[in-house]
Amino acid sequence: MQYKHFPTDSRGTQEPDGMLSPKDAAFPSTSLAATLGTTPAYRADSVTTELSYLSNCPSAGLCGKLPPVCMNCSLNWNCIYGKETLFNCTVKPGVQCVDENKMKQKTFQIAMICQFCWQLPPTEYRCKNTTKCKTVQCPRKHFIFNCTALEHVHCLGNRTFQKKMYCNWTGGYKWSTALALSITLGGFGADRFYLGQWKEGLGKLFSFGGLGIWTLIDVLLIGIGYVGPADGSLYI
Repeated sequence: MQYKHFPTDSRGTQEPDGMLSPKDAAFPSTSLAATLGTTPAYRADSVTTELSYLSNCPSAGLCGKLPPVCMNCSLNWNCIYGKETLFNCTVKPGVQCVDENKMKQKTFQIAMICQFCWQLPPTEYRCKNTTKCKTVQCPRKHFIFNCTALEHVHCLGNRTFQKKMYCNWTGGYKWSTALALSITLGGFGADRFYLGQWKEGLGKLFSFGGLGIWTLIDVLLIGIGYVGPADGSLYI
């Protein structure tokens, strides 16, 4: 689906990170003092905050190759969602870059896909795994993860966002080991003990695997992945 105008971010009305407002786009500030303010206290605090990005900005590199944190880009109201569009950008204070002719530049253009950061494909953002969710559930449930766009990826809006995804963390338990224990020592509850399910393990141990019936059922359930680690993680 395509939009004829710049996509509206329904997740908030604040100005997207790394993008200038229309007013700033027309009159970009080239003065560090003007950017940081006039009062000494505000200026001192802002210098630390504003220039913290310099360690991620290569010196005298190509402007078009700078990571997003090193530039501010104006909004292109005519961009079509999913299409590559040119954006006018300005380097942040303290950042130096050159064009293909090795000439220093302050303003330049970059080509990027017209899409918000939360619309990026999974390969272009990284999510923080949580260990407070269960991967083995029926039916499977979605959980909220905090995600961040990769450093080199250009996108619109906030670079940190939330995604609803399936739980996908692992605690180091191997499916092959669990299945082998279930087949060979399942009658003594070894498979359940290995998976951290000690109550079920004790039940199998003292009932001799439920007279063999429980053992056969566990072999089937572990084989199809229905029974997993007690901590809710995935097999490796």
